[in-house]
Amino acid sequence: MNSTAPALTPTTRSLAWCLHVLVVALLALAAVRAVAGHQSDAGPVTAAAAACAVVYAVGPVLPRVRRSRRAAALWLAAVGACWLVLLALSADGVWVAFPLYFLQLHLLPRRAGLAAVAATTAAAVAGFAVHQGSFSPAMAIGPALGAAVAVAVVWGYQALYRESEQRRRLIEELTATRADLAAAQHAAGVLAERERLAREIHDTLAQGLSSIQLLLRAAERVLPRTPENAARYVHQARQAAVDNLAEARRFVAALAPPALEGTTLAGALERLCATTSTRHRLTARFHLTGEPVPLATAHEVALLRVAQSALANIARHAEAATADVTLRYLGDHVAVHVVDDGRGFDPARLPAPDPETGGFGLAAMRARVHALGGTLTIESAPGHGTALAARLPLTPPAETEPEARP
Repeated sequence: MNSTAPALTPTTRSLAWCLHVLVVALLALAAVRAVAGHQSDAGPVTAAAAACAVVYAVGPVLPRVRRSRRAAALWLAAVGACWLVLLALSADGVWVAFPLYFLQLHLLPRRAGLAAVAATTAAAVAGFAVHQGSFSPAMAIGPALGAAVAVAVVWGYQALYRESEQRRRLIEELTATRADLAAAQHAAGVLAERERLAREIHDTLAQGLSSIQLLLRAAERVLPRTPENAARYVHQARQAAVDNLAEARRFVAALAPPALEGTTLAGALERLCATTSTRHRLTARFHLTGEPVPLATAHEVALLRVAQSALANIARHAEAATADVTLRYLGDHVAVHVVDDGRGFDPARLPAPDPETGGFGLAAMRARVHALGGTLTIESAPGHGTALAARLPLTPPAETEPEARP
């Protein structure tokens, strides 16, 4: 047995004081009855009661009794010895057995506590019978009933305390788990928002700045020879800056893209093709097939962004003369196809995205489409142009609803 392990069941201060008061009161009762009854052994009874009270008072004062089973057992043995002396001198000492039951059951291990209670009960019955000069079964009822009540109370209290501790630990675990889950959800939300912001920045501001750069380079090339063409390129670059400033302001305000305000997705795509044809050496044509149906904002934003990013990539890299953007309504799906006659590329040998050189466009398009439960397919080969298709279901998954307000 570990004599230093804090294995005791804690008790409230009020219960401990009630027990102290009960012990002192019963010892005082024995002394007072001996003195008031003018018994011949009143002096020894009073001395035994006082000695028992003093030994008992040592226990609550010494912290080691509360922390060590061995120290508690030694203290209980000393108190029990004093009590046996009192019991031998006075029959009133039998009443002190009741609080001793609680001390033994509380401070000793279960088996040792039961043995101590049984021994105390036997001593109380025997001592009372000696003082009465005879024995009857009725004499054993009181101490035995008191012992049974003490066992039921102490064991019931210990069981309730263990259950309370289990619930407390469970609540702490649930609280910690809830905190961990909230932290994980927050981290996931932060990552998802960062991904969304990265897609939005790439598909709006980055593409707009790239377009402005191309227009200014074109103006720089023709400036010495044809100032009027240079002025036209500068005007287009300025208009691109105005459009992207509007995108940035709406983006910060978390509103829908300006291109979708007051118009449908088909109208926004048609205007995108016209703007692209004006600003770049590329003829972009828009086509509409199928019967248009109302779309969720998330669908419109995603398809518009895919088309913007695709046309920007064509203008920058494909060296294409024409590009066809087709919006198709396919019953339970809607799709945007972008086909160009440029130089093409090998989809299996794309360079890794790099902050200096770019390369985030296709990854951003694929992530945006997959977030809405759709698919993105790319068909291309060097020298044979590129065909890109973004296909979305008309009903988005419930967990993608936040994507509706970029």
